[in-house]
Amino acid sequence: MSKKKNKKNQLNSQSSTLCPIFYDQFKEDLRWWATHNKKVYGKVFALIEDILDGDPFQGKGHPEPLKYMNYPGVWSRRIDQEHRLVYRVHNQKIHFLQARYHY
Repeated sequence: MSKKKNKKNQLNSQSSTLCPIFYDQFKEDLRWWATHNKKVYGKVFALIEDILDGDPFQGKGHPEPLKYMNYPGVWSRRIDQEHRLVYRVHNQKIHFLQARYHY
């Protein structure tokens, strides 16, 4: 079974409610978008909604697992050509790590 399917099955075997946790860097990135680019700010929120309301492993922004992070279960979604939303799925929690630049 692929790593992607294994993570998805692990998540589905638990309750369907995901708890968001927003790291300081993520909150700082949101504040930056709010003052510098309202369109991207809205897109970031649309990605957050898609992650929390749907499947964190598929949907908008071309979700992909990151292979070279210190923690397993780290994923990214494309905000635009330059920036990515980076999050970690662990124990029914979504840890939102950053929303600017590449990983």
